[in-house]
Amino acid sequence: MLTPTQLATMLTLQGNMNAKVNPDWLNAGYAYLRAAMIESVEGIEHHGWKWWKAQHKDLPQLQMELVDIWHFALSEILISFKGDVEQSANTIAGQLTSTKTTVTFDGKDYDFSTLDILDNLELMTGLCAAKRFDVPLFIKIVEQAEMDSDELYRQYVGKNVLNFFRQDNGYKDGSYIKVWNGQEDNEHLVEVLNSLDISLSDYSDQVYVGLQKRYPTA
Repeated sequence: MLTPTQLATMLTLQGNMNAKVNPDWLNAGYAYLRAAMIESVEGIEHHGWKWWKAQHKDLPQLQMELVDIWHFALSEILISFKGDVEQSANTIAGQLTSTKTTVTFDGKDYDFSTLDILDNLELMTGLCAAKRFDVPLFIKIVEQAEMDSDELYRQYVGKNVLNFFRQDNGYKDGSYIKVWNGQEDNEHLVEVLNSLDISLSDYSDQVYVGLQKRYPTA
């Protein structure tokens, strides 16, 4: 289960990233759950669902889509509490400790603990289209995609910090260097993440410092 420190870290990072895009993001009316809906459909595609052709599940890409969905879900939750990280974290924590395994959609109850990952992804897609997000359902899908809470946290922080790092080093004006010493920045990120303890209170800061130490200077 996600810890209070992990929740606070992710919500803070998400708010900061959104503010970097638009300082008035809380009032901008962005369709975060529409974005989550699209990512859910892409997750279905990466899993594979077509019975008329051979398909192979791309688990890393499916996991990446779930991390992206979490970015958008956190944004939506923050908006509902006017950007208050503590209230948002407490709400998520309460939902995570709930024993509820059903959601109601279009007048029908669905027990997501008994559904397979494709059906649950489809259910999440429908809920997002209806401007709703269910945290326990999402966490169930994360588990079905062979991730635990720590791995969700690790991948989330990694992607968020890398996005910040890119912006701080010229990504917008085209001066950012994506390949360092024969490796893309994503590969450097993986090595940095693997070298750190996710229980560190300043974990996200340490990820940024790790990237900074590796980045070529003029």
